Amino acid sequence: MANTPAILGGLHEIAAGHDALVCDVWGVLHNGVGAYAGAVDALVRFRDSFGPVVLLSNAPRPVSDLESQFAKLGVPKNCYDAIVTSGVAARDDLAARAAGAAVALYHLGPERDRGVFEGLPVDQVEKPEDANIVLCTGLFDDDTETPEDYRDLLRTLQSRGPTMLCANPDIVVQRGGKLVYCAGAIARAYEKIGGSVLYYGKPHAPIYGPVLRAAKLAAGREVARPLAVGDGLETDIRGANNVGMESLFIADGIHGEEIGDVTDASLARLFGKAGLSARAAMRVLVW
Repeated sequence: MANTPAILGGLHEIAAGHDALVCDVWGVLHNGVGAYAGAVDALVRFRDSFGPVVLLSNAPRPVSDLESQFAKLGVPKNCYDAIVTSGVAARDDLAARAAGAAVALYHLGPERDRGVFEGLPVDQVEKPEDANIVLCTGLFDDDTETPEDYRDLLRTLQSRGPTMLCANPDIVVQRGGKLVYCAGAIARAYEKIGGSVLYYGKPHAPIYGPVLRAAKLAAGREVARPLAVGDGLETDIRGANNVGMESLFIADGIHGEEIGDVTDASLARLFGKAGLSARAAMRVLVW
């Protein structure tokens, strides 16, 4: 059942009620161009006083790739304890598949995401009709393309029947002031024409096991009251709802234009439409 989140002025208002943060990355901590100083400060302060911060990203890449990106964007290492990505989960599944059978892999996504399968015993094929597994990490060129550009490719794949592994369930993400399509949009289009898809990452429950284990390891104790922080209703907030975790919605992300002013009325409309709940909401993450 949907409820209207309480509007906060800062994370400090509810921080004491939680012993760990499970924080989204893109749209909360940075926008793909630079880090948000207020969000960095909020995470540092939470770590200093209340518990560990685990960054949970639907990025279809290894943790090392995110850390390299953080260095360029100005996200400091002292604002988090661990990173869990959907890309790591997808890679683990690919490794298990490759250990049991020959994998002819078609990579649907940009070259920068090759780290998801690089070094695994898979045979990357150039033609989609030669694949028995499709790994979707995004669009080839998300600056200019939309899922509509993939209609013919997806039909070719669907006619052959390979399962698509979606390493990033996000539909869109905010890059600077622009929304760009992600792998989840391609996977959804594939499903609509009858294709089979496996998703890794938020909002799917299996990703939260590694997250809570990482939080426990960082804290050196059990974690009983984690708070999920994110800007995506269908990923961050739905994922938290799925596993019974309280959440903090960041409004000025992918839903920024849709929600407009952050008021009780606008939040009630947005959450009522989605059928979701959150403990609280803020325009941006600040302490």
